[in-house]
Amino acid sequence: MIARLIHACIANRVLVLVAAALLAVVGIWSVKNTPLDALPDLSDTQVIIRTQWAGQTPRIIEDQVTYPLATTMLSVPGVKAVRGFSFFGDSFVYILFDDATDLYWARSRVLEYLSQVRDRLPPNVNPALGPDATGLGWIYQYALVDRTGQRDVGQLRALQDWFLRYELKTVPDVAEVASVGGAVRAWQIQPDPQALAARGLTVAELIEAVDAANGATGGSVIEQGEAELMVRSEGYLRTQEAFEQVPVTGNDGIPVLLGEVATISRGPVFRRGIAELDGHGEVAGGVIVLRTGKDALGAIRNVKARLQALQSSLPEGVEVVPVYDRSE
Repeated sequence: MIARLIHACIANRVLVLVAAALLAVVGIWSVKNTPLDALPDLSDTQVIIRTQWAGQTPRIIEDQVTYPLATTMLSVPGVKAVRGFSFFGDSFVYILFDDATDLYWARSRVLEYLSQVRDRLPPNVNPALGPDATGLGWIYQYALVDRTGQRDVGQLRALQDWFLRYELKTVPDVAEVASVGGAVRAWQIQPDPQALAARGLTVAELIEAVDAANGATGGSVIEQGEAELMVRSEGYLRTQEAFEQVPVTGNDGIPVLLGEVATISRGPVFRRGIAELDGHGEVAGGVIVLRTGKDALGAIRNVKARLQALQSSLPEGVEVVPVYDRSE
């Protein structure tokens, strides 16, 4: 048998050389295109539903959000387990599918069943799917550090949320860029209970007045000669004085300015944790999450290249410091 194989190879030298060359080309292509990762991903096919409901206790979240979602997802085709977790202001529902289930087919079916349960959820509660990633998708993490000390953690977090995050989400195979640390700045309205009671107002009326005053609308166009001038009314609240001048109308119909019944200030939203780097103080940063089944090594290289290109666009003194790199 072996002698015949050797004789056939000798008799067909050209064919053997061509086959060997093809195998070499296929091998080189496979080496360059095979996804590389330091950790094998053996996790189940899963879809995560996250629902935020600010200010609510875990018991209320469980009864009104997590339970309706979890019971509805039990009937999704291919599901083998559904796990619900309720926290302060957050609900997480993990839907695990059979191993042979395609991830994107599973996500589409979960979206179908989400449309059935939305009417059973509280108003203004909008569940959303998590990224198409697994628990092993955490491949890179960085921190924003201001060496000059001229910027606080709120400014660093704004730089991360409104600049770096969007730039890094365009990197191929990146499913999510999660912001960590810092402080998210917002306008804070602190009602005065005594002033509200004296004027017969409620907190709900304050919220309604601010929502109505903060916005923009269009007014069609005005023809002037051969040109059309677009009409718009822009009323976004951008300063403390603008908030204080918002009119609030109570049950008696007498308008009251918001600044007379509440204190308006600019400050960080409520935080439940911080990010600190090497004991030198708080920082802001981001976590790069890899899309399921993609090349971790290639994605990390692309992320590093993008961060290096973006360094020149950062304010003077602000640096991107690598914190975790799975490729090293």
